[in-house]
Amino acid sequence: MRVQWTTTTEHPNTQRAPLGVLMLAYRCLGVLAPLQQVSLWTRRGPYTAGDHFLQVLIAILAGCESLVQVNRRLGPEQTLAKLLGWPRFADQATLSRTLDRLSQTNLPLLQTAFLRISRALGGVWHHDGRGYLYIDVDLSALPASPRAEGSTKGYVSGKKTPTVGNWLACMPLNMARP
Repeated sequence: MRVQWTTTTEHPNTQRAPLGVLMLAYRCLGVLAPLQQVSLWTRRGPYTAGDHFLQVLIAILAGCESLVQVNRRLGPEQTLAKLLGWPRFADQATLSRTLDRLSQTNLPLLQTAFLRISRALGGVWHHDGRGYLYIDVDLSALPASPRAEGSTKGYVSGKKTPTVGNWLACMPLNMARP
């Protein structure tokens, strides 16, 4: 895909211009091509299943916390949709149906596509191995910092869970005491 920069007399209105530039750069580099290789039956229309997956990725990058927000955040962005080659962004219900259609045979294809994208873009894959690589993963329900974004103390799945005992003593010795 060749990108051409010109001037226009139109007054395009978009709040997501940096996202459009990022997506165009990714398309030119072929980074997002693995998403188009995931085959999934969809209704006839202007979008392929790969387009739906790409729109879900754009929704995540646009700050949508769930697909319900797609209509409000990406619906008005017709300039961005046209820039990416679509007449408009798909409705959130259409994107949800596409994700619901993923089966046990399609899911590994999608995982492989995202693995290829993360290898092309991610810094972990390009780590030289000379120093430590710190990965911080927290799957516990331990209290988070009160300054953390969206932090709620002791809630898991909407239920209040009490912290039991000294949680620092439950951690492995090498993690609990530096």
